[in-house]
Amino acid sequence: MVVIYLLVSVALIILLTTKLKVHPFVVLLLVAILYGIVSGMPLNQIIDSVNKGFGNTMGGIGMIIILGVIIGAFLENSGGAYALAEKVLKFTGKKKIPFAMGIIGWFVSIPVFADSGFMLLAPLNKSLSKKAGISLSGSAIALALGLTAAHTLVPPTPGPIAAAHYLNADLGLVMLFGIPVSLGALAISLIFVKKVVSKTYIEPSPEVSDEEIAERLKTKPSALKSVVPIFVPIILIVIKSLLSSVYGYKAENYDSFPTFIKILTFLGEPFIALLIGCFLSLTLPKKLSTIMFSTDGWIGKALVGASSILLITGAGGIFGQVLRDSGIAITLGNTLANVHISIWLPFLLAAAIKTAQGSSTVALVTTASILAPMMSTLGFETELQKAMVVIAIGAGSAVVSHANDSFFWVVTQLSGMDVKMGYRFHTLGTFVLGTSAAILLFFTYLILT
Repeated sequence: MVVIYLLVSVALIILLTTKLKVHPFVVLLLVAILYGIVSGMPLNQIIDSVNKGFGNTMGGIGMIIILGVIIGAFLENSGGAYALAEKVLKFTGKKKIPFAMGIIGWFVSIPVFADSGFMLLAPLNKSLSKKAGISLSGSAIALALGLTAAHTLVPPTPGPIAAAHYLNADLGLVMLFGIPVSLGALAISLIFVKKVVSKTYIEPSPEVSDEEIAERLKTKPSALKSVVPIFVPIILIVIKSLLSSVYGYKAENYDSFPTFIKILTFLGEPFIALLIGCFLSLTLPKKLSTIMFSTDGWIGKALVGASSILLITGAGGIFGQVLRDSGIAITLGNTLANVHISIWLPFLLAAAIKTAQGSSTVALVTTASILAPMMSTLGFETELQKAMVVIAIGAGSAVVSHANDSFFWVVTQLSGMDVKMGYRFHTLGTFVLGTSAAILLFFTYLILT
């Protein structure tokens, strides 16, 4: 019944937001509460789940969204994003921008969470699409799928690392399989983007006129200067990730870190790294003025625009938390764990949990913790098999991103897509990505084991 309730909830979300035009925040909040009631959750637990889901989501990515929007505002208004767009266009050509964004997203999401990566790259993506005169739909979904591919399949992203830890898999082998499988799946997904998504036109920057763009181009900073606010935060986050995953500087041992390591760890915290990116973005305008920081200026307008994204993303967190606390993930996990279908088992288990509760990282960790005690029983005993199980779980954790996933709302809201369009493009795209990864892994498994 909980699965039926979930399907009804998703149908309600689509109906209310697309047909009746109700604001997604209101819809997600009400559907989450309704789901909690009909699934039999205690009323006090529903309240706790709502508070926890909103609080955890805002605590996790709220600051990242705000700071990412500010960086984006300075990149866009100073002309910096257009300077980057011109450079990228020279290398890729106008027809290959979705391909370029997919690959850029893949690289960025290895150390950076997908939500953060999309926020950082959204201004560049809009500028490239505007400059080339192509639809934002294709380049935005290509970017989202590139981010998802690395986020779910390539360490040192936290999810794959945690899954490898639970299953005692060799991290080097996980990377060895994760990199080619994720790139292969991304290549297949980009065909889907080209053939299906790009056919629907979305204006890249409907709020910016051609005259305003021409004005910004007159005073635009250099491409090298413009890339600094994007890549310095990424580099800092990568350093922190390497310190933790490769050199063993785990958060639980923080007090024993050398002072230099403590500083690097602090600077690599995503919201601190993005705050540094904000300060660096202040170097982009030819001349700073107080109006840029006012309520009606660049920052003020950016924060007003971010408010809707924050609310909807937080409501998506509420929906996901209610689903988690209702026990749907455990129910699906226990049901599928009794089915013996080789390498497809970890994939289907992770896919069910991801679809049910929204978080790829939670799906990775939950699936790995369920499978850990039964690896030998299922016949996954060699180092090669363990590494492949981690990749299978990662592929499943990409299937599918929909209304209970905060990333779904970040992608759709920043790309001008409604919920129905989001399901047709982003949700279906993640299904293609995850399923393609699983198929590629399955054939590899047949050959090597």
